[in-house]
Amino acid sequence: MIVRDRPNALLLFFTLRGSILPRIMPSLLACTGLAVVVTIAHGMVLERKVTLTTVPFALIGLALSIFLGFRNGSAYERFWEARKLWGDVVYRSRTCARQVRAYVAAPPDEIAAAIRRLVAFAHALRCQLREVPADGATGRWLAPDEAAQFRAARSGCEFLLSRSAEELGRWHRTQDLAAPLAAAIDQSLAGLAAAQSGCERIASTPMPFAYTLLLHRTAYLYCFLLPFGLVDVAGVMTPLVVAIVAYTFFGLDAVGDEIERPFGTRPHHLPLDALCRTIEIRLLETAGETELPPALQPSDSVLL
Repeated sequence: MIVRDRPNALLLFFTLRGSILPRIMPSLLACTGLAVVVTIAHGMVLERKVTLTTVPFALIGLALSIFLGFRNGSAYERFWEARKLWGDVVYRSRTCARQVRAYVAAPPDEIAAAIRRLVAFAHALRCQLREVPADGATGRWLAPDEAAQFRAARSGCEFLLSRSAEELGRWHRTQDLAAPLAAAIDQSLAGLAAAQSGCERIASTPMPFAYTLLLHRTAYLYCFLLPFGLVDVAGVMTPLVVAIVAYTFFGLDAVGDEIERPFGTRPHHLPLDALCRTIEIRLLETAGETELPPALQPSDSVLL
């Protein structure tokens, strides 16, 4: 996620970090280059004049801008829902750790292990959503035997929640935890499971490909044909006008494509590393540890 102060109006035109421009630059240059060629040839192709008026471009451009706006709104809704789900992971983890520390009359090492397992769950969920191995991220938060079972499990997140529930039941059977308090902690675990399911739903259900493909093709066809409709009206200003329109449409298309998958590691994706570090700090503090890791800071204006 891009984390930086908003530059002044003049610097906005020269800011590349956090801009979608580097991603669309090849397409933008190709479209502008075509506009230059069309302007020099004055719309002639193989000694034939390609005559297009601005009317169809005005109609198509209006419809295209509406559809791109709708698509980007849907993509941002997915991004924001993913952020709310991870906010729920932070909240439920902190609540569950506080409940375990305050309610359970078990030995301190069992309390600490249960809280560290919640940290491991956050890292396991992050790695699952980013499709990277979770061993290195979760191993140091688990006991050696539990870490081995985690590696053998089909779903690491499910294993950690099941282990927490099993320990909850054992504490209740040994009367280390009263039934009403056990039910409250179980509700926190259920909230973590619900947040996990919501994240999995977003990660495994992309926006319909046919819809994305239609907008992508239409935007590119529109921008590459636009010089033929403007050359008789805009003259030598045709490349500039085409570049501005193409930047807008290509940029909207690329932004929507990027934020509809919010769990990746691109600059505009969610900072899952930083969220997991927040969980680490809060839960270790709840467990009574004093040597806490520092909060992650943006690197080159990017917080991962």
